[in-house]
Amino acid sequence: MSILLVGGDKLGNIKDKLTEKGFEDIEHVTGRKKSDKKIKIPEKTDLVLVLVDYVGHKLSQTIKEQSRKTDVRIAFTKRSWTCMEKTIQRCIEEISNDKRSII
Repeated sequence: MSILLVGGDKLGNIKDKLTEKGFEDIEHVTGRKKSDKKIKIPEKTDLVLVLVDYVGHKLSQTIKEQSRKTDVRIAFTKRSWTCMEKTIQRCIEEISNDKRSII
């Protein structure tokens, strides 16, 4: 699975924990650069996770629009791992259920 994290300057051990959860491709955009405001969600992204305590409203809107256009699941969470883990687990279950219903 692949994930795009939006927000936060440094992820610390979050990348390791995401790998433990099954994410092989982990992209990160801080949202601070001007070019980040015109973000394009990578093609094979399974989940976009927005860290709400580190992202402005305009960037959140842009991400939402991109998510709708590309039909990629999006979730919003705080940067704390406890909050992220609950959100990610719920999304993984939803993604798994969606893939099972296709088969």
